[in-house]
Amino acid sequence: MDMTRRALRAVAARPRVLLATLPGGTPVRLATERHLRLRDWPMAATPAEADLLVVAGPGRPDSRPPLDRLWRDMPAPRARVRAPTVNDVETALNDGRSRLCSPAGEDAGHLERVGHHERVDRHGTRGTHGGHGGHGGHGTRGGHDGTEMRGGLPMAERGEDRDGLTLDRLHVPLGPFLVDWPPGLTVRLVLQGDVVQRADIAEVMGPGLAGGTPAPFWARPWLRAEAGEPVTVGEAVRRRSAAHLDSLGRLLSVAGWPAEAVAARRLRDDLLAEVSPAAYAPRLERFAHRVGRSRTLAWLTRGIGELSAQEARERGVGGPAARAGGDVTDRYRQWLTDLRVDVRRLDEPALLEPTAEESPRGRWKTGRPPSAALVALLPRMLAGTELAAARLVVAGLDPDLDELAADGPEVTAGA
Repeated sequence: MDMTRRALRAVAARPRVLLATLPGGTPVRLATERHLRLRDWPMAATPAEADLLVVAGPGRPDSRPPLDRLWRDMPAPRARVRAPTVNDVETALNDGRSRLCSPAGEDAGHLERVGHHERVDRHGTRGTHGGHGGHGGHGTRGGHDGTEMRGGLPMAERGEDRDGLTLDRLHVPLGPFLVDWPPGLTVRLVLQGDVVQRADIAEVMGPGLAGGTPAPFWARPWLRAEAGEPVTVGEAVRRRSAAHLDSLGRLLSVAGWPAEAVAARRLRDDLLAEVSPAAYAPRLERFAHRVGRSRTLAWLTRGIGELSAQEARERGVGGPAARAGGDVTDRYRQWLTDLRVDVRRLDEPALLEPTAEESPRGRWKTGRPPSAALVALLPRMLAGTELAAARLVVAGLDPDLDELAADGPEVTAGA
């Protein structure tokens, strides 16, 4: 028992956290990421390497099954906590740590299971036998028709590929709670080999429980201004720049550049904390220089997710994705260009005219938020890509599912 207690204390001292963000939970996610960075608690990339599951955002009736799958794929000792609002984050993290410390806590008493089920690969990453690490659907165990498959893996079927060869076709879901993935988005892929033959978008998660889903965090200044509130251009530009840095953090993390992903998120948090432009601008310029001139990042993202300016206009896409007019490389460089322009406007006192300034994903059109067009693009852009590139394509567009899931009056007014 003493050995068990010591092992539990070691886990609880610096637990690896799997953060599952629900639609509408962006402010809670941002607060959680900030607290984890201050505590030096590492983020887990998969359930197999996580000790603590943190569910961020308002409760939703359709989120329980995928969250339960995440939970089942986490090895013991483990704990699970919820933070519905920003004010709940610190309490939830403390509660999770306490549960991990206690042998009587949630699954902590089953420490002996870890030795049987857990393995360590050559990179030191924890995984479970029959688990679903990597870029898969976080432990989704059913086939494309929802049936349970042997070993938790969907069975392959046969079909012709683009060259007329008959190969196995595998149905693989991505989402809705992948790390560095738009919360609530589920993409169902049909793979032959490592090539995506087809991609379909599952229905976006519906409204939350009591009170519905709040207005989307990143577009909120525009929706407030549309409703008649006085909002300055500087406030809107700060929010737009923070959104671009958040998107860059996702892309850099997916691309395997964690140091710069952290740098992007620190800059994002400083903007949201209203740091002065004088303190922010030099750091932004150094970050933009490093990322913008990286040959490795450009090589990883060049030639995937092609979107011409003409097709963007025809499909109703606006914002940086339309202005970039190219591939993933062009789109992240457009984010960097916009950041460099907006840094001079962070304190602009003029009142925001919603139709004159783009929200982070573009201008809102009647009945259609800008992210709706980005989501609609994904099936076309993912078809024909290699599986390894699929997540880069999604991160390079980074649609905000909060715009689609929200049901408050502010969204109707701002649409």
